[in-house]
Parts: sequence; structure tokens; C-alpha cells
Amino acid sequence: MSLVKKLYSRNFFIFNLVLVGVLVGFALAYTGFSTAARHGAGAPGSVTLKAESPMDTAPPDVKAALAQAEAVQTAFRYVAAKALPSVVEINVTETVKAQATPQDQLPWRFFFGPQDQAPDQAPQQFQERGLGSGIIIRRDGKTVYVVTNNHVAGAATSISVLLNDGREFKGSLVGKDDRKDLAVVKFETDAQDISVATLGDSSSLKVGDWAIAIGNPLALMSSVTTGIVSALGRTNGPDNNINDFIQTDASINKGNSGGALLNIRGEVVGINTWIASPTGGSIGLGFAIPINNAKKVIDDLVSKGVVEYGWLGVSLMDIDKATAIELGSDPKKGAFTAHVFKSSPADKGGFLPGDVVLNANGADITSLNQLVRIVGDLPAGKTADFTVFRDGKTTRLKVVIEPRSPKVAADDGSLYPGVAVVSLNSEDLDKTKLPKGVKGVFVANVLPKSPAGTVGLQAEDIITAVNSSAVNNVRDFYHLINDPSAKQIAFTVNRGGTVVTTLAYVRK
Repeated sequence: MSLVKKLYSRNFFIFNLVLVGVLVGFALAYTGFSTAARHGAGAPGSVTLKAESPMDTAPPDVKAALAQAEAVQTAFRYVAAKALPSVVEINVTETVKAQATPQDQLPWRFFFGPQDQAPDQAPQQFQERGLGSGIIIRRDGKTVYVVTNNHVAGAATSISVLLNDGREFKGSLVGKDDRKDLAVVKFETDAQDISVATLGDSSSLKVGDWAIAIGNPLALMSSVTTGIVSALGRTNGPDNNINDFIQTDASINKGNSGGALLNIRGEVVGINTWIASPTGGSIGLGFAIPINNAKKVIDDLVSKGVVEYGWLGVSLMDIDKATAIELGSDPKKGAFTAHVFKSSPADKGGFLPGDVVLNANGADITSLNQLVRIVGDLPAGKTADFTVFRDGKTTRLKVVIEPRSPKVAADDGSLYPGVAVVSLNSEDLDKTKLPKGVKGVFVANVLPKSPAGTVGLQAEDIITAVNSSAVNNVRDFYHLINDPSAKQIAFTVNRGGTVVTTLAYVRK
């Protein structure tokens, strides 16, 4: 049979039909298996290839907890996205002076011994670079304002501001305030996409609230850390800072200074300023200036270039528990007035040394720095109401606030009485060094140009009498020196076991 006839034979046709059927069957089987594998479906007993999510098998309570955790995560993402563009890196250069090294410190001293020293040389100048953070808080036309710390930019000779998207601008110092460690920097730009931070209300913070810190620690730009508000009202910051700080365990390191502390809504509630650390790195003790403390400073610096503080005209002092008890006051309340400036608003308004200020303009006073902040924020010319504790009773005073002059505030010669005293029962005194059986008050400090200094009082004297009237405790002392009928003041003291009477100070 020829090949052509074989190709068209019945048997060959049946063979080809069977072969095609087998091939189609294999193809369909493979396709079905692949589809089942992709969708996790198959015949009973087949192996499922899809990996299960933990959420698929998690109990309902775990699923609910995970959903809540994801909600918090979503909030953090939102805060970071909203706030990062408004937190900047500030690079500064400062001119620093250093005393020239004398000749005997030069290397040849090692070989030849001490040489004749060269005359003292003028201090040498060199440039020092620094880095910190800042917050864009305002825009006026092309001018963008950034708040930061005074210790970041206050002494800068050149400033550059770097945004988190990489844009860099030349900055300049608008003004600074060393009392609150704040400064405002500005830069110019035509760009319309500059993000301005939203300022919150730091008075609404509670211990335990979320706290989110954004800044540039160790030059790691746009770093976000989280924690909680650990405490409020912390005082005694560095360089006599008068703020009541927010304490947080959100990680803050060098370079974070001037950056933002945010609440969970992404509002700026603090300006990160310093850390407490034995190593120089974060150990969970970070401190931020409450934004409410900074708002007036920002307004003053932007509008005037300087901060205008109100002035009361008193010198305040922390006192110990024993001294407070002798005064009859609560050791945990009020701010103690050690001295009053002559002819000051306080003097004109009736303040006396020894007064304990309990309330200022409706705010109960719990610390010295709180009173300083309240008075400092009062505008000149405003009448302020004060409640003071004096001689066992409360007294209300009205005082017209005046502008603060640093020169006047530093004039010790205008202070009355110029002596700070404490109880002989004070826990800070070494009782073994006190004369036995002596009653009076212990002189802790005397201001040289003050009335007390000019009549000859000395530190560590024990004042036993004023104008021949016995002083048995701190309350007696202030009652006697404030006696309006006394035209002059003389002190009798026990000085190292010897009784001495000072010269008399004639009151004017």
C-alpha cells in the first residue's frame, strides 16, 4: 500500500484521534492542577500550597488587639507624614575665642624644660560648627520663621536651614532669649509648598499621653521616636533656664535640640531642649520646653526682635522646710520673697521681704520659676493681683507691672534687706558647728552692696536681735525688719561665739 493511502486509511485516522485525546487530557489535567494550586482548592486530600496569615487562625480577641495596634500604627504614620516637612535641620557656624597657648606649653618644653614665657597673647578666634533642629512656625510672604533653641543658633555667625526634602536655605537670626533658651531664625523663599507646623496647647498635656519626638539626632535627619509624657513641671534646667519642662522617654539625643515634641494629633506641644544622661546619650530622660512657654517669646521676637519681660521687682529664694514652718507657711506652696527692690513695682505695691506669694493673677503658685514665668509674660502697664502670706495671714496686693531692665534687675544695691536667712533647725546646717543654746536665724548669704552688706553683716552670722528686740525665729526676723516705725535697722549677731552689734542702716 502506498504512503498516501496509509495516511488516509481508517486505522491511521483512529490512531491519530486517540493520540490527540490523550494529549488534550494531559493538558486539561495540568491546567486544573495549576488553578487549584493557585487558589488553594483541589480534590479532597490534596496539598494546599498557600501560606496562611496569622490573622486567619488568630482567636477573636487577638484579632481585635491586632486591629487596635494597627490603628495606633496608622496614627503614628499620619503624625510623621504631617509633621516631618515642618521640622528642619539647622547648621550653624560660631566664632569661638580661645586663649593662645603660652610658650612653655609648646613641644620644645619636653626637650629643653621650661623656657621664659612669652607675654600673654590676645585670644585667638576659630570657627566651630554645630547642628540642631528647628520647627517652621510661621510664614509672612516670602519670609519663613523657624523656632529653635538659643544654644543652637543664638551665637551663630552663619546659619543654613535644611528641609527634610533636601532643599537648603541661607538663614539669619531674628532674635534670641537666653532666659528660656529660645531663638527664632528666618529664611526667604518663593516656594509655596513650605509646611508650617500646627502649635498645640501644652497645658492640656497629662502624664501618660503619647509623645512623639522629631529632629536630627547625631545628624540623622528627620528621625522620629515615640514615648510618653513621663512628667510635667520639671524645673532646674541648664543655664538657669526658667521653663517648667515636659519630661519624656521618647529618645532624644544631641542634634534633637530645637526639634518638635508632638501629641498624638500631630500638634507641637514642646520644643526638645536637653537630656539628663551620665553618658551623653539618651537614657529615657529628655526634656522639652512647653510650647505655651514659647508662644509669647515667638511673637515678641518676630515682631520686635527682642523679648519684653514684665518686672515685679522682687528677688526670690527657695527655702527649706524648717524655714517655711517658722514662717507659718506651707513648704509645698508659694514662692518666697527674700528681697524687694527699692522703688520697684513691688515696693510701690506693698510687697515686703519675707512675703510668700501664694497666687498671681488667679494662678496658684507652687514654685519660684512659675512666678517668674507668670510675671515675665505680663505686659508693662498691666495691673496684676497677688495674694501673699505675711505674719500668719494672707494679704492681697495690686501691682502695676513695669518692663524688665536687665541692668536694674542686676543692681544688688537696690535690694532690701540684702541678707538671706534660714532657720537654725534647717536640715542644711551642721548643728555641731552652731553655738549651744543660741536662738535666732542663720545668715546664709549677704549681698555686698545691699543695706545688710554695708552695715557689716557676714555669712554664717547668727542674728539674735534687731534693734535690741530678740529674734527667736524667721518670722520674728521679718516682722522686725519690716516694722514701719523703725527708722533705722541694727543687728545683734553671734559671730563665732562673740556677740557683735552692726552699724545701723538708716531707712529712707
